[in-house]
Amino acid sequence: MSVLPVVAVIEIVAGVALIALGLYEVFHTLLHPTGRGRVSHLTARSTWNLSSSLGRRGRTLAGPLAAVAVVTLWAAMQVVGWGLVYLPFVPDGFAYNPGIDPSAYPALLEALYFSTVSMSTLGLGDVYPVAPWLRVIAPLQGLIGFALLTAAVSWFLQLYPALGRRRALALRIALIRRADTAGHVLDMESVTSSGLLDSLTADLAQSRVDLWQNAETYYFTEDEAVASLAAQLPYARHLAQVARRSDDRTVRNSGQMLEEAVDDYANVLRESFIGHAEDTEAVLMEFARQHRQHAAAVDGLAGGASD
Repeated sequence: MSVLPVVAVIEIVAGVALIALGLYEVFHTLLHPTGRGRVSHLTARSTWNLSSSLGRRGRTLAGPLAAVAVVTLWAAMQVVGWGLVYLPFVPDGFAYNPGIDPSAYPALLEALYFSTVSMSTLGLGDVYPVAPWLRVIAPLQGLIGFALLTAAVSWFLQLYPALGRRRALALRIALIRRADTAGHVLDMESVTSSGLLDSLTADLAQSRVDLWQNAETYYFTEDEAVASLAAQLPYARHLAQVARRSDDRTVRNSGQMLEEAVDDYANVLRESFIGHAEDTEAVLMEFARQHRQHAAAVDGLAGGASD
């Protein structure tokens, strides 16, 4: 076997590194407990920032676009990485069907073409590897391509149930707000008040776990304030603060738990998305502003102050 030129070795090493990085991103986004690949998160964040210039409509589309951008990133890293591995062996390591002149196409284009076909498992058959070790690794790329498709579908199936739970919680808080529950929680039966507060705490804890494991859900924005947790969370905090003034110890404890849950959710937002906010109130206000719900949140805080 002939010794490869230095440039060819560099191309192969760069390709393998890109392939490994792509698989690392998929693993950390889907399987790791924190649910966050750094490059994937940066891609989602960049999509979110770019959408801001398009106004409210652009921000509403940012979540789906971010998810598509992340999956596209995963696929592109594999296609380019494998293309770099194939590049030093184009065209001598491949055979072409009659009528195809490999010299008519740039080597890089041919390498990316074969990589894309292998990744998509299309198997067109117009070009195929003949070098022994290429015949071994080419099917491996097809397996990775099939696994990546499965991973993308699984990721979407994780994202949307989490979004559904978050929106359901926001709607519950909106209904509680409409009923002016904060104005009556101290006069209600302690069992009723405590049960209401505890159920909100449990739902908010679930939303916190969803955000922790699927950070990209942050970039999904709701058009209506009633379905936006960014708009409704300040009222939940106000409700908890009112409950902490109750004469009943059980209600006070439930209020404290709900307030702690809001603070914990705000801490996740501060650590991952809103680093410059100093306290929970500032985090919630910035959370609402970024999700185009600033006015609704301000109304909630103002209404809470007057109760």
